[in-house]
Amino acid sequence: MVTEIKLGLCNPPEPIYLYVKNAELGGESYLWYHYDIERDKTIPVSQRALTGYLSELRLTTKEFKGKDNLKLDIVVSADELYVVRTGVETNFAKSFLLAASLVQDFSKPLIIVANAGDENTVFCNLYDAASKTKIYREWSRDLDWATIIRDIQSLLGGTSSTIPSTPKLSVVPQPVHPQDLRIKNIRTLLDYPLDLVKEWLQFQDVDRPSLLDINQINELIKTMCLAWAAGKCEYPNEAESLYQNLVVDAVANGADELTAINAWMQQLQAVKTGAV
Repeated sequence: MVTEIKLGLCNPPEPIYLYVKNAELGGESYLWYHYDIERDKTIPVSQRALTGYLSELRLTTKEFKGKDNLKLDIVVSADELYVVRTGVETNFAKSFLLAASLVQDFSKPLIIVANAGDENTVFCNLYDAASKTKIYREWSRDLDWATIIRDIQSLLGGTSSTIPSTPKLSVVPQPVHPQDLRIKNIRTLLDYPLDLVKEWLQFQDVDRPSLLDINQINELIKTMCLAWAAGKCEYPNEAESLYQNLVVDAVANGADELTAINAWMQQLQAVKTGAV
């Protein structure tokens, strides 16, 4: 079936984020809300339920007051693309995961309902949208949340943002592998698109740099650097030659890699402006 494209003025095709909170604003109670970053404004959502197709389940680390906080992103396809974001250790997240773990066919629409609990807590109820039947699973202290998340992701066909299983794992941010951090820092320095890194990794049949061998990681770094250098030198091989001298050889002799890459970038900028 071909979806009709509505022409004319519209909002950008970006996800609508819903955040979970039991609160009151202007005398009105609400359980989830939008947040307008530009105006630093909370926008309550009066509806308590969202009907759509669960398309993805992600774990996202967000910084808050100098600390990393692990969030559960529940991605729902409906009239728009919605992302319900909540702390992975919250009652809302766990009650959602409990119910979702019983669903075997995510090609059918679900109704996600926010319900108020005691002391400002929020729980999630999940319903089959066609039959309006509540999906319920008993709570247990011995649940392996990591396995539940991974099993749901597997049924959804996704492998991103998964976490390793350990006995009775509490879902908390995992230490960043040094090679993953290495790629992240260099990518940030170069302002290299994250999507291109993901695409490069996919060609290697992995989803993170730490699964590559050291030669592949070095090749990825070189690819990012030379992409940044494109068009900055008069001669085609000049950037690569300087990269070998100022980065590869320098690091082999004990130089800090980020410092060496930054020096190489400055050298190329100087070449481009004719300062050298």
